[in-house]
Amino acid sequence: MQQAQTGSGGDGGVFWLVGASSGIGRALALRLAAAGWQVAATARRAEALEALAAEAPGPGRVVPFPGDVTDAAAMAKLAAAVEAHLGPVDRALFNQGDYEPMGLDAFDPALFERLMRINYLGMVNGLAAVMPAMIRRGRGEILLTASLAGYRGLPRAAPYGASKAAVISMAESLQPELAQKGVRLRVINPGFVRTPMTDKNRFPMPFLMETDAAVEAILRGLEGRRFEIRFPRPFALIMHGLRLLPYGVFLRITQRMLKP
Repeated sequence: MQQAQTGSGGDGGVFWLVGASSGIGRALALRLAAAGWQVAATARRAEALEALAAEAPGPGRVVPFPGDVTDAAAMAKLAAAVEAHLGPVDRALFNQGDYEPMGLDAFDPALFERLMRINYLGMVNGLAAVMPAMIRRGRGEILLTASLAGYRGLPRAAPYGASKAAVISMAESLQPELAQKGVRLRVINPGFVRTPMTDKNRFPMPFLMETDAAVEAILRGLEGRRFEIRFPRPFALIMHGLRLLPYGVFLRITQRMLKP
C-alpha cells in the first residue's frame, strides 16, 4: 500500500473522509474513489452515506462508517473500525462543519458552543482518533478543513470565525511535533463555496465558488506539500492582506462593512 505522501492519484490507499454526506465532502469522496482511493466515509446520517456508496464508481470504493465527531470515544472506536475493515489509514480529512451567521442583536452563547463542538472540538476528537496509529507507523497525513474566515474576526461571523481560527492555530501548533514523527498535518482554508451552509447567507459572497471548483482546488493541493491549501486565490490574497493590517485600519474597514 502506498503512503499518503504519494499524492491524490490512483491506488492511493485508504482515505478516511469525515463530513462526507453533503457539499464538498460528498463530491470529494466520489472523486477520490474514482482516482483509486478506498474511501471510508463518515457523517452522522447513515442513509446519506449509503446513497453516496451506491453512487461511487465501483462496489466497495466508498464504505460508510457513520459517526458523530462530537463523541471522542465513538471517534476512537470508529478509527479502529476503519483500520480493521480497510487497513491502515493513509490520509484522513476532517471536513465536518456547521455555520450560522449571528449579529449582535442575536448574540447566543449556545450557538458559540454548538459551532465549537462541531467545528473545533470535532477536529480535536478526530486527531485523537487517528494520530496514535499514524505515529506508531511513522507515516500518514491529516488534513483539517478550516476557513479563510478564520484569518481575522469579521462582522456577524463571531461563532463561526472563532471556531475556524481555533482550528488554524491548533494545526500550526501541532504540525512541528507531528512532522518529527513522520506524520504530515495540513489545513484547508476555503473561501465562499456554494453549499447548503452558505445558502444561509443574505449578503453578496465575494468570489463565490461552485462545489466542483472547490474540489478541484483541494485535489490540486493534495498533490503538493504546502501546509495550507487555500482558495480561491484572489479572495485568499485579500484575506491575507487583512491579516497583516494593524488593528486601527482593520477595524475601520470592518466597521464600514456594517453600514447599510
